[in-house]
Amino acid sequence: MASHRKPRSRIPAPLTGHGRRTAVGFTTAALASVTLLSQTANATPADPKPATQSLEKVKEKVDTLYHQAETATQHYNAAKERTDQQRGKVDKLLDSVAQRTEKLNEARRMLGQYAAAQYRDGGMARSAATLLFSNDPQDVFDQSHLMDRMTGRQKQAVDDFQKQRAEAAKERGKASESLASLTSAQKQLKIQKKTVQDKLTEARRLLANLTAKEKARLAAIEKKKAEEARRKAAALAEKQRQEAAARKKQQEQQQQEQQNTGSGSGSTAPSAPADTSKAAQAIAFAKAQIGKPYVWGATGPSSFDCSGLTQAAWKSAGISLPRTTWDQVKVGTRVSTSQLQPGDLVFFYDDISHVGLYIGDGMMIHAPKPGDVVKKAPITEMPIYGSVRPS
Repeated sequence: MASHRKPRSRIPAPLTGHGRRTAVGFTTAALASVTLLSQTANATPADPKPATQSLEKVKEKVDTLYHQAETATQHYNAAKERTDQQRGKVDKLLDSVAQRTEKLNEARRMLGQYAAAQYRDGGMARSAATLLFSNDPQDVFDQSHLMDRMTGRQKQAVDDFQKQRAEAAKERGKASESLASLTSAQKQLKIQKKTVQDKLTEARRLLANLTAKEKARLAAIEKKKAEEARRKAAALAEKQRQEAAARKKQQEQQQQEQQNTGSGSGSTAPSAPADTSKAAQAIAFAKAQIGKPYVWGATGPSSFDCSGLTQAAWKSAGISLPRTTWDQVKVGTRVSTSQLQPGDLVFFYDDISHVGLYIGDGMMIHAPKPGDVVKKAPITEMPIYGSVRPS
């Protein structure tokens, strides 16, 4: 008997990227979904292994989709920034076109006055009219008998008209090109928006298909993962303290040696530490946002995505950061993980698609993903790409 079941919708193709978590293809994802449904239906309490494996595959797929959505969000942020900049450029060009058109009209009115005066005086009415209404005034300018009969003031009016007409055409051309660029940027923005939405929709669909027991097991897996990340963060924090103490001891020994050899002069106190007031302001801002929802593309004040949060935090301290993670990683001084200080930016994954604000002791404040909120978390819960100290 022919099946009348409604066919499954296709899973959107994953983004290409350089992240460590390589996106699985359509076939693997589809099989994972089918496996989940079939094994959930057939597994018995005495044989939980198939369901557990299926759940892990679903979790892997959901994590991949969220990661892809975050990468797409950065593409969206970049496209939106380009669109906003292009829109501002178009507005300025249109204002310039309007001003140039007004100058052209003024030059045309001046020529009209001279043409009317010549007509009243019985002079070069026909030539002036030809000049005024010709599609190509240059043809008329080249007529020596017309130019010879013009006064210096008239010639200035003609030159001004010619100049304003050429400038107006140039400005209109720039505006047309800029409008075309704006249209292209808006198209890219729409594409990136749909990509993000498709990834998130698929992730939510996979999670919605889980049973209550599977959701409970998934929560347990997440809890175990978070506990492991906290243990790693604590170990990292201890390593950071040990290395900081070693650096301080080495510095003190160097200063003592300078005193003993007489190479030092006067006070040999260590260099003053860098001013941390701005970092403290950025952290205070980030802490005040804890609990606010993650919304992709958001920069506050009621919601944030990851780079929107770090940008807003450092803006509160008077330092302007770019919009995307890919640009933020280029600003400031690169620092090693062992030398992190509160306020530093920590970037994650090989494709640099996520960022958090380091607050010390192996912890950060970040906007994690859709459905979550701004929170404190160990920096060890994701693979670290590198860190930057804004300045």
